[in-house]
Amino acid sequence: MTKHKALSLLGLAMRAGKLVTGDETVLKAVQQGKAKLVIAASDASDNTKKKFRDKCATYNVKLVEAFDRVTIGDAIGKSERVLLAVTDLGFSKSIIQSLSQPTEVEYID
Repeated sequence: MTKHKALSLLGLAMRAGKLVTGDETVLKAVQQGKAKLVIAASDASDNTKKKFRDKCATYNVKLVEAFDRVTIGDAIGKSERVLLAVTDLGFSKSIIQSLSQPTEVEYID
């Protein structure tokens, strides 16, 4: 359920206006120091992943590869999204924490 929590937090961040989406707007947020966390969809192109891996390293922004474009889009109430930048430190810490926790597994005997 920890992945579900991260997706819920993304939805909350979107409604709070603390999320930017799309290649150019995410890049601009990273360069201006507004982005606290960048999330790239696991099915993003290799070029996109490399571009943002390099930019985030240069500007010292945490980059996480998680979910797929459809799941991310559904979580924030938009169509498919490949890139997100969280601009709020509190949201970014909570999302990182929920993504880093091991997934809960239910065992059935």
